[in-house]
Amino acid sequence: MSLHGFLFTSPCKRLLLLFLLAVAALPSIGAPHASPLDEGGDPTSLVNMMIGTAAEGQTYPGASMPYAMTQWTPQTQEGETKCVPPYYYADTRIQGFRGSHFLSGSCAQDYGSFTVMPLVSAEKLDAQGRSAAFSHAHEVARPYLYAVDLQDSGIHAEITGSERSGMMEFHFPASAEMGWIDVEDNIRLGTGAIRIDARRQEITGYNPVHRIYAGNGKNAGFSGYVVIQFDQPFEVGGTWTPAARHEGAIEQQGESGAAGAYVRFRLPESHVIHVRIGTSFVSVDEARRNLEAEMPDFDFMAAVQRSRDAWTAALGRFAVGGNSPDRSIFYTALYHAMLLPRIYSDRSGTYPKFAGDPAGGQTELAKGFTYYCDYSVWDTFRAVHPLLTLVDPARDLDMVKSLIAKGEQGGYLPIFPAWSEYTNEMVGDHAGVILADAYVKGIRGFDVEEAYRLMRKNATETPEEQALYEDGRGRRALPSYVKYGYIPLEDPVPFAFHGNEQVSRTLEYAFDDFEVSVMAKALGHAEDAAMFARRAQSWRNVLDPETGLARGRHADGTWVTPFEPGKTASYITEGLPWQYTFFVPQDIPALIAFEHGPEKFAQKLDELFAGGFYDHGNEPSHHIAYLYDDAGKPWKTQLHVHEIMQKEYRNAPAGLAGNDDAGQISAWYVMSAMGIYSVTPGTPRYAIGTPHFDEMRVRMGSGRELHIVAHGAEAGQFYVRTVRLNGREITRPYLLHEELEEGGELEFTMSDQPMKGKEEVFTPVRTVK
Repeated sequence: MSLHGFLFTSPCKRLLLLFLLAVAALPSIGAPHASPLDEGGDPTSLVNMMIGTAAEGQTYPGASMPYAMTQWTPQTQEGETKCVPPYYYADTRIQGFRGSHFLSGSCAQDYGSFTVMPLVSAEKLDAQGRSAAFSHAHEVARPYLYAVDLQDSGIHAEITGSERSGMMEFHFPASAEMGWIDVEDNIRLGTGAIRIDARRQEITGYNPVHRIYAGNGKNAGFSGYVVIQFDQPFEVGGTWTPAARHEGAIEQQGESGAAGAYVRFRLPESHVIHVRIGTSFVSVDEARRNLEAEMPDFDFMAAVQRSRDAWTAALGRFAVGGNSPDRSIFYTALYHAMLLPRIYSDRSGTYPKFAGDPAGGQTELAKGFTYYCDYSVWDTFRAVHPLLTLVDPARDLDMVKSLIAKGEQGGYLPIFPAWSEYTNEMVGDHAGVILADAYVKGIRGFDVEEAYRLMRKNATETPEEQALYEDGRGRRALPSYVKYGYIPLEDPVPFAFHGNEQVSRTLEYAFDDFEVSVMAKALGHAEDAAMFARRAQSWRNVLDPETGLARGRHADGTWVTPFEPGKTASYITEGLPWQYTFFVPQDIPALIAFEHGPEKFAQKLDELFAGGFYDHGNEPSHHIAYLYDDAGKPWKTQLHVHEIMQKEYRNAPAGLAGNDDAGQISAWYVMSAMGIYSVTPGTPRYAIGTPHFDEMRVRMGSGRELHIVAHGAEAGQFYVRTVRLNGREITRPYLLHEELEEGGELEFTMSDQPMKGKEEVFTPVRTVK
């Protein structure tokens, strides 16, 4: 009996079979010198797709392949509303199954999406009317498959996905003679359309994409296109909008609202209808080509297996030993870190031009690489991309090339490229950080001089045309930053995602300037290197020497009063002055000196944690626990990292501390569980923390295997006594990229007691390599 045939016999048997199949494929560590990475294990069964679907996580259980253009997810929330993902765990009704482009873990919005819903009656077609009750007890979610029973209709639904296409399998109840399938374009703004082609036995449509943040509401110049095909002949039902229903119609336009089409089937003896769907951001024809290449037939189980194989290979770069229940948290975090940026180019290489003509129709061709978009740069430069440099540098290379292409097409490196547009979302100028980090870590194959030219342009030039600046090109408030060495409170920073935030911008621009200096030095541009190295010291201009804290400053040099560093302030981005005080990753030794030495610096960190000012739900805090390393107190890094992993991550729907932000909160967990973290991207250093598992094997991007051993970690021994890499004791509080990619054995001797005073495991470091 086929898997789907067995699944349809009863909800309990379906769930039992999926569970047994998953357990049979689990990876195991085995003998100390035998790599489970070569044993064909399947870690996908350890992924809890529901982590992050409640509280503020903003994730959803999409079935697809890694970094897929389109995610295939159950829909419990209609439309493309800002800060509303397609699925919430607390909801009790499913409205359909969506081809989604929602940025996982974000407070953005879906775009270019559409929804498919099987029905036993066409009486109600809108999202609320057609919705069906469901139970989590009769729901299975894996990275490669989502399955659920729709209780009101008796339909059992399963969905899977590839990179640009998807397939759905609907089992109608035995009592039904006819079945219907309703397709909805989730149009937010503008005019979209949906069309039934009876001759081709398919439905096609497009949903125009519109911008948010910079250029809010303007046409983005492209649409989400879809081709939907069926394995059974259908009859035309009609079309609909929220205002009217048109029996027998084959084409429907939607104006700033849904446009739908429905077809009816005389059910075959099996009572099963298969639906295969191609998507594209370029055209219906490209969507059809993507479909033909990725879903060549209606073999649902073959499609499921291809997706499962892709996830097994991706997640299988890591094998975690032992029996810790936290393995599920780890593999879920790894899964979430492998969703974005998303593939944007078609199989042919075509993609919509970045920041193209709002009228649409402008395309580009990715030659020799896969083009990506939807970078949550302010978040992901911290851990998502550093993780890629370690385990998947070839993919990171394509992402680097994609960023350069955006800079060339739009004139400036984007601050936060999403929806194929400039957005101005968040602060800083961190696309250059991703470029520099890749180069420093040995990734080649891209135009480095062009990358540097674009980084330098962002750091020195503001668009002459005001319209281009308002559209999102260039650093916000750059003239003030250059004039004063900081952005004074008198500059309200207009035409930004949020106005003000002057201190955060200053600190982040200083870090970005450090990255420009790194690239300039590497390429032999000595004068530029010196200039940007000086600008990288601009952090000193917004840290008040009297309080030792980040503080707003006026143009005349005076500090803002009153000053309450434990409260939010208009000059700080999504955080507190306490948190941003420690955002000087480019020069931690100088920051320690500014705070009057290692002891005082450590005390300052102690105050932050004791005062409850650490906020793992927002990215500015993510590196802070690791700063104790440089103050000569690594045991405090180990203590706080361990506490964060224990308290801020849970194997539950509300198991994330905040928005996952395109996988950044998840990537922090992955790297920290390895015992390392990239405090300063753009350098080859990884700070040493505390491994979370007794044993882990990692297939590095170099092809070599890194065997991480930390016996006793799972028993609560999170303090580190010694660190050895291939038998050589490490006495500094960091490891280098080239050391890790060489592979071998990274051995931690663990203890339940901190190593203090003369027994300190590391020697504090005062210089940045």
